[in-house]
Amino acid sequence: MRFLIIIPAHNEEENLPFTLDSLLQQSFKDFKTVVVNDGSTDKTPELIRKYMDNDSRFETVDLQKSAHQPGSKVVNAFKNGLKTQNTDGFDIICKFDADIILPGNYLETVKNAFENNTEYGLVGGLLYVEKDGNWVYEGNSNKHHVRGPMKAYRKECFLQMGGLRETLGWDNIDSILLENLGWKEVVLPELHVKLIKVKGADYTIRPADYYGRYFYFLGLNRFLAYIAASKEAAKSKSASFFFKIVKAYEACKTNKLELKISKEEQKAINDKRWKMLKKKWLKM
Repeated sequence: MRFLIIIPAHNEEENLPFTLDSLLQQSFKDFKTVVVNDGSTDKTPELIRKYMDNDSRFETVDLQKSAHQPGSKVVNAFKNGLKTQNTDGFDIICKFDADIILPGNYLETVKNAFENNTEYGLVGGLLYVEKDGNWVYEGNSNKHHVRGPMKAYRKECFLQMGGLRETLGWDNIDSILLENLGWKEVVLPELHVKLIKVKGADYTIRPADYYGRYFYFLGLNRFLAYIAASKEAAKSKSASFFFKIVKAYEACKTNKLELKISKEEQKAINDKRWKMLKKKWLKM
């Protein structure tokens, strides 16, 4: 199996060397990496070229800076990198972030998982962040979901689900769509991936607006969106937070903002969320 790795990067001169060095140290060597320079104003471009000069497995694509919107920006950069490549010679397509450190056996373990399990469509490890000098589990998602910074897709699965969606919530949409197509998303808990930068730290969008927009672009119907909003409000112990999320969600509906999923895919997403809700809260 051969890996095609796409890494979007904007002003990552401090973090990117850790990511690229961890790729150089992989026990499995058959990969190609395309670093997409998304309008960086620091030394990210020069840094990328140093790796290119020393290893033919590294390439770059230079973009003008795209609008900084959660979700859509990184997928836009990923797609621009992917379209420069002929995927015929690859078996696994990866979307990695520019601020992660992979364990040395990451690619080999992922490769073996795909080879030994033909139903696996998406595979990844668990994210760990530094806290008080120790690396601890990030905990922003359940341990059965492959997080956005370290996605590895079987190419057939990736193509069948139509690739990644340029929208907020893309890294949950993919999980639901591939499962609906009969593929499996699998987390390998022994693979600890270090996340250098806390996700969302550079987003300017307010939390309530984020959740409202997220639930809308995920394609949730009003009932499920309100349930999800109530859960977030409960976590924050703030009733007003619920109404702010709902306001953002309803604003998206009023403005009829474009969804990046089809009606059939939206139905699959809502059916999945409803099943999860019944299983967790109604014990059905």
